[in-house]
Amino acid sequence: MKTRLVFVRHGEAEGNIKRIFHGWTDSELTDKGYHQAERVAIRLKDENIDLIYSSPLKRAYETARLIARQQNIQEIITLEGLKEIHGGKWENEKWDELPVKWPDDYNTWETSPHLHCMPMGESMKEAFERIVDTIQDIVKQNEGKNICIVTHGTVLRTLICFFYGKPFEDLVTISWHDNTSVTIVEFDNKGFEVFAEGDNSHLGEELSTFATQDWWKKEQRG
Repeated sequence: MKTRLVFVRHGEAEGNIKRIFHGWTDSELTDKGYHQAERVAIRLKDENIDLIYSSPLKRAYETARLIARQQNIQEIITLEGLKEIHGGKWENEKWDELPVKWPDDYNTWETSPHLHCMPMGESMKEAFERIVDTIQDIVKQNEGKNICIVTHGTVLRTLICFFYGKPFEDLVTISWHDNTSVTIVEFDNKGFEVFAEGDNSHLGEELSTFATQDWWKKEQRG
């Protein structure tokens, strides 16, 4: 029996567009973020989703709410385990300031994220264990169902590493995914299988957050 997991990253939020680190900081969706959420909800209308889980942070919950409305689902189940990594002292800091204020920590974030620990926040290992435990619990409780899970960028990056069965040291090789990108995974007695990863084709360039950001363009150029 297969359990289908449809992961959605939340719509564009204030931290994304202003390039400010928001882990547990509860920022709002931007206008563009709402349009992205509406677009992904329409894209998923034929997915036959049984239930929706979400991070309790507003940017994820609001995205989930629009998906739920399209699916005519009345309840969104929020779980603390689906929250973004807790950034500690990085919370509400501009991304450009991070390598200046915490050069060693920022270097680890960029080059060896599996070893990274947020100053006064979560380590990547702690976040990974929290997130994977949460997903495994969801699957165990909903065998054979189609589940939509709305969550965050770092959460998805760590999960994809796990779903591919890669060692955690390979986390650095996993790409970041655009706002409202879709990742589809199925689970059965053989384990997890990824069918779509970070698909943002429903956005087009006009609604993509990444398409407007220099850091992403540089990363794509290698």
